[in-house]
Amino acid sequence: MTQKISLKRPIVQYSDNQFQSVEDEIATEFPLTIYVNNDEFATIVCTPTFIKEMVIGFLASEGIIRFLSDIKNININEKRGLAYVNLYASQITNQHYYAKRFIGSCCGKSRQFYFYNDTKTAKTSKSTTTITPQQCISLMRQLQEKSNVFKKTGGVHNAALSTPSEMIVTHTDIGRHNALDKLYGHCLLNQIPVRDKILTFSGRISSEVLTKAAKIGVGIILSKSAPTDLAIKLADDLNITAVGFIRGNSFNVYSHSYRIVESTL
Repeated sequence: MTQKISLKRPIVQYSDNQFQSVEDEIATEFPLTIYVNNDEFATIVCTPTFIKEMVIGFLASEGIIRFLSDIKNININEKRGLAYVNLYASQITNQHYYAKRFIGSCCGKSRQFYFYNDTKTAKTSKSTTTITPQQCISLMRQLQEKSNVFKKTGGVHNAALSTPSEMIVTHTDIGRHNALDKLYGHCLLNQIPVRDKILTFSGRISSEVLTKAAKIGVGIILSKSAPTDLAIKLADDLNITAVGFIRGNSFNVYSHSYRIVESTL
């Protein structure tokens, strides 16, 4: 069974001082419950595409797995909305920390992670990749041009993994975190190195999105929207270049601007 990414629904539209009956394209919302070693672990509401990639990326992002080889097998029942993951390890070593709040301070550093597992899985970037202003604008334009589901529904987020000059893979989901997990899972499944790559994103850069970027391992994140103050603090600490408000021919650089250069030669 293959779930649809969107569905047509009859609606009543008001325009030009009158009502009319039309069909509209609506983004599909799909609940998926993940079992790890036969124990219920999490339920994710998502767009029902690239589910395997999303599950793998989610488990890696949460620190449940470190490598694809940690997984013994995955079985997905799309009809029932269930994913069964069996690991070679008999127990989840950091389950105690999953979804537990982390509150800490370290000599003026601002690593104010929400959860303990974030402190264990978010990586300080060592990326030496640089990008020109023109490439920032071009990548955002490419992402928007490829956003066919958003153009139809207006109800999804888009994320892409890129080199400075071209996109490698894009994913779409109603959840911005899910779109990033799908990218992460794709990289693990296809053994794509990420340190030298760039994350291009349609939504705002929240602290959670910035943390996801750090977990994936990229050094640059581009967005057409704004960052939050905590996201900027984390970007400063994790050596990630955060670029926002990429619209038209302008943008703002909020952290580690040394990666934005006039020429990559």
